[in-house]
Amino acid sequence: MEQPLLLMTLGVLFLGGLVADQIGRYTRLPRVTLLLLLGLAVGPAGLGLLPDASAQWFAPISDVALTMVAFLLGGELTRENLARHGRAISAISLSVVLATTAIVWAGLSLMGMDPRLALLLGAIATATDPAAIADVIRQSGIRNGFSETLNGIVAIDDVWGLIVFSICLALVDQSGGWAGPLIGAGRDIGGAVLLGAIIGVPSAYLTGRLKAGEPLQTEAIGVVFLTAGLAIWLEVSFLVAGMTAGALIANLARHHARAFHEIENIEWPFMLLFFVLAGASLEVEALRSLGWIALAYMALRIVSRVVGGEIGERIGGVPPAQAHAFGPALMPQAGVAVGMALVAAETLPEWEAVIMTLTIAATVFFEIVGPPATYFALRHVSRGR
Repeated sequence: MEQPLLLMTLGVLFLGGLVADQIGRYTRLPRVTLLLLLGLAVGPAGLGLLPDASAQWFAPISDVALTMVAFLLGGELTRENLARHGRAISAISLSVVLATTAIVWAGLSLMGMDPRLALLLGAIATATDPAAIADVIRQSGIRNGFSETLNGIVAIDDVWGLIVFSICLALVDQSGGWAGPLIGAGRDIGGAVLLGAIIGVPSAYLTGRLKAGEPLQTEAIGVVFLTAGLAIWLEVSFLVAGMTAGALIANLARHHARAFHEIENIEWPFMLLFFVLAGASLEVEALRSLGWIALAYMALRIVSRVVGGEIGERIGGVPPAQAHAFGPALMPQAGVAVGMALVAAETLPEWEAVIMTLTIAATVFFEIVGPPATYFALRHVSRGR
């Protein structure tokens, strides 16, 4: 019975995702939010319609979907894009990460939380959800300087976030010395960059030869799956590996007319399942368990994104039409934050309950309200041009 149940469940999820996509087109609500709400409705927190085995699907599907997103975001880091928006991408991404860490840490500390725990939560709050932001941009159909800069920011801000998190973890946890977290972060990011280069450089020259101008669909699937699988096996960041490979292919493959056209064509079914299963995995009860602390944490993250965006915009010299838009556009938060929380909880088990509950609660909130904030920021800038 397991195989028929699996096929029927996938069929219903695909059709439900299609309905959510159409509702999004008519209402202009981000389909990411609609798919997450669909997942909540059919998951354990809602009607409980998904089979128990569906929880095991989430990890491989999310790995493949997010690696595809990483390739596409890396493809935005071309010489031309960086020449136009490089200053803004660097300034805003760093400013938002540092402001988020500082403001969340200071706010929670002033409310009576242990400053060490508050510092870890501030570092975890730096993570964004590149998949949600990329899909909102794609759904909006808006392609301008703001969307290009935003794509560049979400391609690298989680790298800064992982570095800051590792430094904060080293500051808080002195039982194993300074070296452990920093070496782990260096291995994760450095190894991923090396893996991305090993895959990206030959792919730039070898793909797109059988059919002039762009890689075949089979080539695109093969490169994505190979990158995701090797990154997981080597225990390095598949996001950074995919982004590195994507950036190298986009910059080196001059014979490609559209290096990632085929990834765009095959990405949506994986993304649909990813968002529905992500919604099904969210624990709404986590929102209630910490009460005002959860509300304060989420409010501080909102304030910090806005403040960090404002500072980064001034340093980055963005056009006036894009002012005040980057902070709200960077609200979505998902998988990377949960990964950071798991590492922190494992290192400091005495705070495990608070760290995991608060991170999951924030994920529920920002995955639902974040994509609309990104969409409205895109529309705001587009109307102001």
